[in-house]
Amino acid sequence: MSLQHIAVIGAGTMGNGIAHVFAQSGFTVNLIDVNGAQLEKAVQTIGKNLDRQISKGTLTEAQKETTLGNITTHTDLAAGVENAELVVEAATENIDLKLKIFRQLDEAAPAGAILATNTSSISITKIAAVTKRANKVIGMHFMNPVPVMKLVEIINGYATDKGVTDTIVSLSTQLGKVPCVVNDYPGFIANRILMPMINEAIYSLYEGVAGVEGIDTVMKLGMAHPMGPLQLADFIGLDVCYSILNVLYEGFGNPKYAPCPLLTNMVTAGYLGMKSGEGFYTYTSGSKELVVSERFR
Repeated sequence: MSLQHIAVIGAGTMGNGIAHVFAQSGFTVNLIDVNGAQLEKAVQTIGKNLDRQISKGTLTEAQKETTLGNITTHTDLAAGVENAELVVEAATENIDLKLKIFRQLDEAAPAGAILATNTSSISITKIAAVTKRANKVIGMHFMNPVPVMKLVEIINGYATDKGVTDTIVSLSTQLGKVPCVVNDYPGFIANRILMPMINEAIYSLYEGVAGVEGIDTVMKLGMAHPMGPLQLADFIGLDVCYSILNVLYEGFGNPKYAPCPLLTNMVTAGYLGMKSGEGFYTYTSGSKELVVSERFR
């Protein structure tokens, strides 16, 4: 199945990154969000990221203009998906919101369109069940930052057709990504392994085994991780980590996946990491220096 017309739902960090890589690879992209200001911001972000590629010599000015020309923005979902052959949903990691969007997509998108979700943990089978095309629903989990990270975790729902999986694998390769096909169980592979590690790092801090810098340094220098687990949690968003851990906890019924009480308190208080300006580290606009939050010094 050859695809050319792509719709991306959600113009946040993941959505604008997904739109970027499709547009740069020559696909026409309708980027859809209910917030017009967010769409403007997304296009500006894509432009800045393309400029970064130009400065590194991996892109030309003409290629930048072609990429931006491949993107059209929409605030109306139905208009944005009317000619889509593939829709990639990249809205907030909220099950009720995703189910609502997929009900709308099932009604508005062409009958032959594949519906993909960028969810990092929510059941593909559950999402597919609210549509009349469960065989055409699949997980397409990009990694952040999308233009840089090579992996696409492709998740088969219980009813996903093999032909749909093969199409998405081939498409991911066209984008210059490395596809990895997994099955639909809580957290899939990426977050089933990553989130318990992050949670254990938070427990180690909570129990006073080591400080923020110590924990991250051990994992960076001892395990060759490019980023320590606490810094990574801040980068992902502590609210997102909390949500994924709860999906694992509820999905498996195993207390080992329950979020650490420290993480619960931080999310409740609004300390969400980089997005809020403070988590395990403090983030100052324009500063690249990593500074541990005063709460953990």
